Amino acid sequence: MAAPGQAQSYTFANLAGNPAGSGAADGTNGSAQFSRPSGIAVDGQGNLFIADQDNSTIRKITPVGSNWVVRTIAGKANTVNTSHLQDGSNSSALFNFPTGVAVDGSGNLFVADQYDNAIRKITPVGTNWVVATIAGLGPTAGGFSNGVSTVARLNTPTGVAVDANSNVFVADYINNAIRQITPIPGSTNWMVTTIAGAGPGAANSHLVDGTNTAAEFNGPTGLSIDTNGNLYVADQFNQAIRIMTPSGTNWIVTTVAGGGRAGSTDGPNGLFNHPTGAAVDANGTVFVADNFNDTIREVTVAPDLTSSTTTIGGSAGVYGTNNGMGTNALFYRPFGVALDATGRIYVADSINNVIRVGTLPSASGPTNLLVTVGFVTNGFAMDYYGTVGSNYTLLVSSDFANWFPVINFSCTNSPVYLVDLGASYTTDHFYRVEQGTVASPP
Repeated sequence: MAAPGQAQSYTFANLAGNPAGSGAADGTNGSAQFSRPSGIAVDGQGNLFIADQDNSTIRKITPVGSNWVVRTIAGKANTVNTSHLQDGSNSSALFNFPTGVAVDGSGNLFVADQYDNAIRKITPVGTNWVVATIAGLGPTAGGFSNGVSTVARLNTPTGVAVDANSNVFVADYINNAIRQITPIPGSTNWMVTTIAGAGPGAANSHLVDGTNTAAEFNGPTGLSIDTNGNLYVADQFNQAIRIMTPSGTNWIVTTVAGGGRAGSTDGPNGLFNHPTGAAVDANGTVFVADNFNDTIREVTVAPDLTSSTTTIGGSAGVYGTNNGMGTNALFYRPFGVALDATGRIYVADSINNVIRVGTLPSASGPTNLLVTVGFVTNGFAMDYYGTVGSNYTLLVSSDFANWFPVINFSCTNSPVYLVDLGASYTTDHFYRVEQGTVASPP
């Protein structure tokens, strides 16, 4: 389980980029440049992935000691194809205003390529990144229809999320809908369906809760998914945070915070001003990039779906570049947010052209914490936060009574990435870590 969110003031600091100006330079920390970064995702190893909107590129930020190294992994800065999609590897692939990004347990990226009206998949192959279009047809082919891969039509998709079964969910911005893209077994194709929202048009853009297409959105922008498969939507022009709960083959849409009018009020009746990014932790706490308020908000959701909102960074109506704690930190149109396993918050601070990190005062790093990463191609992956220099054993059980060693490992850095080779969806497994070498794995 990930570290829980807490309603405290976070301390925010620049991680990469330079608020003095935009650009496309790769580099370390403040020597790197961005141009309106929007979507942000974090993988199990703590790498960040950025949809660098105005550069039309995808950037990777790798932690190296206390530094962060930025490099462009796909797309070519300031180069787009305005007539068609261009897939390929690395800089030979082109994007058109990519806005949302998500990463699965195998390290594949999914990009909401907004002005290409498409969803792209980026697969790591050795040191290369291979880009393929899985839905939509290109900048001149926006629309609203379901179907297989490029037969389907989207209209300026903005947010994206992916679950443990490789289902991709899309905030289809102009269509006021949430779409699901499912891999078709035995092929390279994907099936696109509409799971919520009534479709494009002013008549279908109200704040209406309900099931499937009976619900309505108005410019859904940011998406996040929790471990139970619930989707959280930053419904931008409805000034609301919505939750979509799966019920059989249906999706029930409920407004959990905000809605109806813009504002910046905290508390049980919290108000938002064009929320654009959402990230949910293992406890169902939602962190929101409240774009027009220039703030970061935390929404604690109770089991009955009532909520309370707290501003944890920034000051409503005051924009700037300051680092600091709580309201002393200033943002300028923060767009996307992401969480890592330790509870740190990463923010794509769009107009400032920087990536920020927010930490709690006590967040010097967890110890003795085993965190799920998810299924990968060769088994089940976890991160273990231990004491550097110590030896440990990962053990597995199917009944909590009999435990068997899986991996002996030394904690040379924290977290340590662990994989139980051959673990499958069909068997219940429980894991624990013990200090020392318990026994040699088979």
